[in-house]
Amino acid sequence: MKIEFERLVSRGLSEALARELQLAGWKMDISRLLRLMVMGGLVLFVVMSFALTLLTSLGPLVSAAAGIVAAIVLEVSVYAMLELKIEQRKGFVESILPDYLQLTAANVRSGIAIDKSLMLAARPEFGFFSEDVKVIGRELYGGVTLQQSMRNLGAKYRSLQLQHTIRMMLEGLQYGGGMTDLLNQIAKDIRSQQMVQKEVSGQMFMYTIFIAFAALIGAPVLYALTSQMITVTNTVWAGILQQNPGGLPTAGISFLRPSPPKITIAEYHNFALAAVLLITAFAAFIVSAISTGSIYKGIRYLPIFVIVGLGIFFLISTLIGGIFSSISGV
Repeated sequence: MKIEFERLVSRGLSEALARELQLAGWKMDISRLLRLMVMGGLVLFVVMSFALTLLTSLGPLVSAAAGIVAAIVLEVSVYAMLELKIEQRKGFVESILPDYLQLTAANVRSGIAIDKSLMLAARPEFGFFSEDVKVIGRELYGGVTLQQSMRNLGAKYRSLQLQHTIRMMLEGLQYGGGMTDLLNQIAKDIRSQQMVQKEVSGQMFMYTIFIAFAALIGAPVLYALTSQMITVTNTVWAGILQQNPGGLPTAGISFLRPSPPKITIAEYHNFALAAVLLITAFAAFIVSAISTGSIYKGIRYLPIFVIVGLGIFFLISTLIGGIFSSISGV
């Protein structure tokens, strides 16, 4: 029996995911995507739950909760990959749009009709955008109007610049404006806007350096130092309690009686690892938002930030542990 995965989710969610697939340029129908997400999440949940139950001392409920979290992370990761692909397509189209408009303007200036000019300007170096532009020609032969074909082109990308450009071109066609001058002016305005964005990104560079330093070096070093300090403190208290089984004297003040730390070395070590993971992950997305204007592009920085942060944490822990051991014999 074939399962219709579209019926497992609401119609609105199914349509939203289908729209995301179109914007991302993935040649995949919504049924296949939902099948991969649902079956992948279910398999990951089962494998994670049984593995944690059999290989660790965690109870079935905790293992099941961990499996649910892993499945949720998988679904979020798939959606994040879709958003990253959408942002990459948007960035590429906006980067080549001025050149494409100037080529189109040159074709119009030479006396070629606007629809032919659009297709002739679709050079191979424009990649998938050229393929989408060539669809206009096939739609025109199928009876679709030029205006609707251009709107369909704009709907394939989540780009305000492209949509604004198409709207201006359609208004120029409707009211009989000079298309050559219009296209050249739009290309000039887009280039000016891109230059302003680069200048703003350069001015925000110091903030990016500060955040990256705090996340990749500052936080791991501090957590590693604190972890080793707790290790030394627990070792010292173990020696004190061995010599004084009843604890230290209170000197007549009971509420000032010293006591060993309530946090174990393993507990703090796990907390430090989780904290470093969270800090480096959030830093990757913050740096991406500041430098590129898109939070989803932080997925590219995420593995690097996490690996560097954890590497520095373990390196500093090893170095400080060796220093304390050589000094105090701990």
